[in-house]
Amino acid sequence: MDILLLAQASGQGQGSSLLGFMPMLIIIVIFYIVFFVPQRRQLKAHQEMVNSLQRGDQVVTAGGLIGEITGIKDDQVQVKSGQSTVVVERSKIARRTGPATAGAEKK
Repeated sequence: MDILLLAQASGQGQGSSLLGFMPMLIIIVIFYIVFFVPQRRQLKAHQEMVNSLQRGDQVVTAGGLIGEITGIKDDQVQVKSGQSTVVVERSKIARRTGPATAGAEKK
C-alpha cells in the first residue's frame, strides 16, 4: 500500500499539474464561446442598425413605442406615433420594422 502512495506522489510533477488545470481552461474557453461571442455579435448588429436609421423608417423603441422617424439629430431621433412626436435616444431604438412605405409596397 505504501508503495502505491510513493509511486503516486513521485508521479505528480510539473506535467501532471498542468494536465490537472487543462479541464478548467477548456471550460473557460467553452463558456466564452457560448456566452460572449453571440452577445458581441448581437451588439455589433444592433449598432449597425442604429447607425443606418433614416428618416421615414418605422421603428420600435425599447419602451415599446411604435412609430415613424421624422428627424434625426446626433444621438436623438424624433419618432411620430399617432398624433404625438417624441424624442428618443438613438441607442434606445430596439428594432426597425421597415420603411414608412413598406406597407404600401406589399400586396
